[in-house]
Amino acid sequence: MKKVRTLLLSALVLGMVLTGCQKETNDELESYKESMDSFYNKLSYFDESINGIDPNSDEAVSQLLGYLDEMNEEYKKMSELTIPEEFSGISDIAVEAADYMEMANQFYHEAYDNEFDGDSESLAGQYYQRANSRVLVMLQVLHGEVPTGEGVTVTTQDSIQFSTIGTSTEE
Repeated sequence: MKKVRTLLLSALVLGMVLTGCQKETNDELESYKESMDSFYNKLSYFDESINGIDPNSDEAVSQLLGYLDEMNEEYKKMSELTIPEEFSGISDIAVEAADYMEMANQFYHEAYDNEFDGDSESLAGQYYQRANSRVLVMLQVLHGEVPTGEGVTVTTQDSIQFSTIGTSTEE
């Protein structure tokens, strides 16, 4: 009887520990999902705002650079998020995206802060595209899709070990 109680107590303690670990993992995933949803919503806002700038306005350049500065800050914050182990494969991509956005922002400022510099604008556009392509790969991974594209290498793992973050419509 004493052995049964000890075994039962051990099983109960183990169950509580495992449940606690699962809760922590779910909390980490949920927190990361919320942070990334916020990041993608901000990118959408910046896209709409930049596309809404009147190019003939005297304030067009300052508005553009202001939005790019804000976007750059959001990329930095995104790259500093703690990425759950289930998505550890995108941690380098997050850093790359932020680095490319930093370079894009720098070259956009070089292109527009003083006399227009077409070469800097071209470089800025290339870095901006690279940043956005990394963010797209991250989004695909977070939604459980297999990312595709030039320079994308995918290493898969057993589906039992892999968990995705569902979209708003899936929840």
